[in-house]
Parts: sequence; structure tokens; C-alpha cells
Amino acid sequence: MIKYKSPGDVAFRIINTTVMAIILVLALYPIIWLVLASVSNPLELHTAPTRLLLWPRGFSLVAYEMVMTNSQLWRAYGNTIIYAVSGTFISVTVSMMGGYVLSRKYLPGRSFFTLFVVFTMFFSGGLIPFFLTVDAVGLIDTRWAMIIPNAVTVFYVIMIITFCRGIPDEMEEAARIDGANDWYIFTKVMMPLAKPIIAVMVLFYAVDIWNTWMFAQIFLRNRALLPLQVILREILVLTNPEMMNLGAQGLVASLELAAFMDAVQYAVIVVSMIPIVALYPVIQKYFISGVMVGAIRG
Repeated sequence: MIKYKSPGDVAFRIINTTVMAIILVLALYPIIWLVLASVSNPLELHTAPTRLLLWPRGFSLVAYEMVMTNSQLWRAYGNTIIYAVSGTFISVTVSMMGGYVLSRKYLPGRSFFTLFVVFTMFFSGGLIPFFLTVDAVGLIDTRWAMIIPNAVTVFYVIMIITFCRGIPDEMEEAARIDGANDWYIFTKVMMPLAKPIIAVMVLFYAVDIWNTWMFAQIFLRNRALLPLQVILREILVLTNPEMMNLGAQGLVASLELAAFMDAVQYAVIVVSMIPIVALYPVIQKYFISGVMVGAIRG
């Protein structure tokens, strides 16, 4: 237990705690506001003189009822889960393999291949050649268009390279003396040691894929394949009442359209962020150590 003896230590502790508490409130309040607004009475919230919320204005779950009964939204939700789970698995696997190989000193031409990979982080052919390439391999309007073209992020590979360079070469040499081949060393020796950086990659890739909407609009034409973020954009940006079948539900017959659309937007945002918010506590232990190790090893 840390003991604060001097008045300066006590004052620092009080000021530091106060500042951290203020930062915590500022960081969490937007999320708290969304949750409170989504369960407030839409008409009361819309007509209130101020939008500052410390507790719900009235109480209503009508927005969540509309979200739960919207088949198009849940279909997009399922698509996003498919893209996030399969895409994260493929991306983490490929990135780990590439990062591990490029971190090995004995790799012939390692500097050239590393430079070649890093080059793509600063220079690209542009969107049109990218689209033509995806179209040429037959991925347009398929689920693979959301997984394969962006399976590897170079910056994340560099993080993996930095982490793997910190693993002692003696561990790999000992495994080779025991007769292990490259694949066995990678799967049975390196992967268990790389749990922290794998946790970081899982979170980063999952968040990236979960929030992707631009590539879906470029590569997907079939609405049955659209991810959640595209539908969410149509609700938030285009403010399309038809997306939630407004006017066809008795639940909203007595509510103003603008007020209800606001409530639906809040509810959709809350529902869409639940999986990502729930993912972090599961991998928090490995995530923190992975970020720190990747930051201090060179």
C-alpha cells in the first residue's frame, strides 16, 4: 500500500484524482447520454428546452421495440457479426504469420520484404484500381469483398514485428534442436507467447471491420449483404423513416415523426455498439500488456 506522507503528495493525489474523474466523466457522458436518451419519452426529449440529461425524461422503450421488430436491421446486424468474426480471424492469422516471418533475422531479403510491405502503407494505386482488382477476382457483391481486400493492415503488422523481435531467439533455437519445424514453432511456441499482441490485434481488427461502411457501399449491391453500419448510416444521415416502417406501427401513431426518428437513432447506436463494448473487458488483461510491450520494444 502506498503511503502519502508529505502535504505535497496528498495534494498531488487529490488533484490527480479530481482531474482523472473529470476526464472519465467527459469520456463516458456521451455514452451515458445516448442510453438515457434512447429510453426517454421521444416527445418529451424532443421538446425539452435543453438536451442535458442526467436521468431519462419520462420512460419509453418504443424506440427499442421498433428496432427489435425491424428485420432489415437485424439482417444487417447478422452480416456484420459474420464479417467481424471471420474477418478478424483471417486478418489476425495472416498478420501474425507475416509479422513473425519478417521479425526473424535469418529470413533472406528481410529488409527488402519489410520495405516492400511498409511502402504500401504510404503509397497505393487508388480507389479505382482497387475496385478493378476486386472486380477482376470476382469478389464484387459477395461476402468475401468485406473480408479479403482489407485483410491486412500494414501498421498492425509492424506492431507484430516489433513484438516478435522481443521474443528471445534462444526459444526458437531450442525448439529446432528438439526437431520442431517452422509451423510447429509458430503455432506451439510463438503463438502462446504472443497472446498480448494477438489480443491487441483482435480488438483493433474487430473494431475496424465492425465500423466499416465505405467498402460495403462500393463492393456490395445486394442489400441482403449490407453490414450494420450502412443501415445505421441510412437511418442517421439520410433520416429515412421508411427504414423503420414509420407510420405502419401503432406504437408511433401519436408521436411526432422527428421526435421518434431521434429516439430510433439513439436506440440503434446503443444496440450497434454493445458487442464492441462487451469485447474489451474479455481481452483487457492481454490488451494492456500487448500495447505496452509493443510500445517499448524496438
